[in-house]
Amino acid sequence: MEKIAPETYDSYIKGLMDISQAITSDLYIEDILKLIVMVTAKVIGLDICSLWLVDERKEEKQLLLKATQSMDPDYFKDRSLKMNEGVVGYIASTGQTLIVDDVLKEPRFKEKEMARKLGLVSMVGVPLRSKDGAVIGVLDCFTVEPYRFSETETNLIKTVANQAAIAIENTELLVKTRVIEEELETRKKLSLIHI
Repeated sequence: MEKIAPETYDSYIKGLMDISQAITSDLYIEDILKLIVMVTAKVIGLDICSLWLVDERKEEKQLLLKATQSMDPDYFKDRSLKMNEGVVGYIASTGQTLIVDDVLKEPRFKEKEMARKLGLVSMVGVPLRSKDGAVIGVLDCFTVEPYRFSETETNLIKTVANQAAIAIENTELLVKTRVIEEELETRKKLSLIHI
């Protein structure tokens, strides 16, 4: 079993508390997702952390990059993947956690040129699951040095992914509730007009 310093545990717990507070706040979903990737990257000491969501609006499902704390414009501009494309597509389509020691040697990692430019080496990616178990996105994390993710770090990232999924589902539910309330109010007004 790995030995972790108490201050590291304190940092992990504080990070989870920050994410939990964001989820229960009145922030918009985009702000919550950005906060999640920023806190995760900071707490674990990651160079890039990104959150992808499944977009079911098109005929063929896609994964869209929704949040990252990377400052490189090439990393986050108009990023989308097919459900079976790259390591993110693999994680989304299989629902499996994936740990890669060197992304340049991983055949499923498709953006090797960008990895070289940014110096990305190791990664861990975990699926975001809805309450019914469906994969709704992927949280992936990178380092610029060779790195072996510990079981504790991987479990922390899985916990963050679970909290992100809850935040996304709660926001979608809130939006649907507001739409229904507005529709009922409109019907009520229309029925009063016809009386």
